[in-house]
Amino acid sequence: MTTTLLSPQVPVIQLQDHLEYPEAGVLNKLLFKDNTCQSSLFCLAANTEISEHTATRNATIHAIEGTGILTLNGETIPLEPGVFVFMPANAPHALEAKSNLAFILTLSSVS
Repeated sequence: MTTTLLSPQVPVIQLQDHLEYPEAGVLNKLLFKDNTCQSSLFCLAANTEISEHTATRNATIHAIEGTGILTLNGETIPLEPGVFVFMPANAPHALEAKSNLAFILTLSSVS
């Protein structure tokens, strides 16, 4: 069973307390999940790449810390704190962390 950081008993957390970067690669922490939505905190080590892929659900990325490049439908989008991106279902996307990069990825059902 996967542990979630948020629940009815713990409805608020400080994200900064949960940022931790691996020496290489990706660390993913589940924030919340129900039948329609899933939010996860991703922490990527500098110079980590996630190759192009698609998701069957709509998604958003909210950059919290660090810098990176998101390629969405062939368009390059710089990621830095405060950037918020909508990704429609089945859109090809890839990601590269230029420095340690943290973001929230939320997947939601397609209506």
